[in-house]
Amino acid sequence: MKSAIQNAKTELDKVIFPTKGQVKQAFFAVFLVVTVISIFLALVDLLMSSVLSVILG
Repeated sequence: MKSAIQNAKTELDKVIFPTKGQVKQAFFAVFLVVTVISIFLALVDLLMSSVLSVILG
C-alpha cells in the first residue's frame, strides 16, 4: 500500500500543469469554436426549416 502511494506521488511529480495563461487561451479557443459551430448549426437549421416549409406548404 505504501509503495502504491509513493508511486502515485512520483508520477504526480512528472505532471506538467498548465499555466494560468495557457488555461485562458484554451478556454477562449474552445469558446470561439463552440460559438462558431453553434451559429453555423443554427443557420443550417433555419435554412432547412425554411426549405421544408416551402416544400410542404
